[in-house]
Amino acid sequence: MGGFSIWHWLIVLVIVALIFGTKKLRNMGEDLGGAVKGFKKGMTDAKDEDKPSVTQQVEDNNTIDVQAKEKSDNT
Repeated sequence: MGGFSIWHWLIVLVIVALIFGTKKLRNMGEDLGGAVKGFKKGMTDAKDEDKPSVTQQVEDNNTIDVQAKEKSDNT
């Protein structure tokens, strides 16, 4: 009464293949794989957008340094 054995899963797989056909199952697998790849790409793109670029960081640091030097020169 516990879990399913390997034979139960094989029977279910055969029944599903007979109902849907292997071509339709292959297409569903390709669609699912494409969706997962798209999701992963979107996640990495979102991470890249959150991080400021190196040139932006350098510009920000230069601006802060210039402002600090101007303040020290004025005092």
